[in-house]
Amino acid sequence: MDIYNQLIKYNIKPSVQRIAIMDYLLTHRTHPSADEVYTNLSRTIPTLSKTTVYNTLKLLSEHGAALMLTIDENKVCFDGDTSPHTHFFCNKCGRIFDLPMITSAKGLTEINVDGHLITEIHLYYRGICKNCQTD
Repeated sequence: MDIYNQLIKYNIKPSVQRIAIMDYLLTHRTHPSADEVYTNLSRTIPTLSKTTVYNTLKLLSEHGAALMLTIDENKVCFDGDTSPHTHFFCNKCGRIFDLPMITSAKGLTEINVDGHLITEIHLYYRGICKNCQTD
């Protein structure tokens, strides 16, 4: 699905900036921060402001088109992949990796647990990534 139609699917009015930001999230699977998105896109869109990037990322996450990750308490990151998966945060290098979702955790949203309606699950792991273990 192209990015324009994907934004429409999530009830987000497409604009040049929103399309560029969503495209960046989908093509750069590095879980970038808002500042990283701004720094990289401002090279090709000189009229882009930090406020537009922050507001667009917030809008994308509020509408479910992107995930807002707060694994590292010092930095908020974003993920354009909204399919069920988990994340691994390396305590040494700070990178975030995508990991497959444990099968038993799939489909647990929109259920009632002890009277609470679960609408989101955020599962992540922390440790030392395989790259840093060999350093």
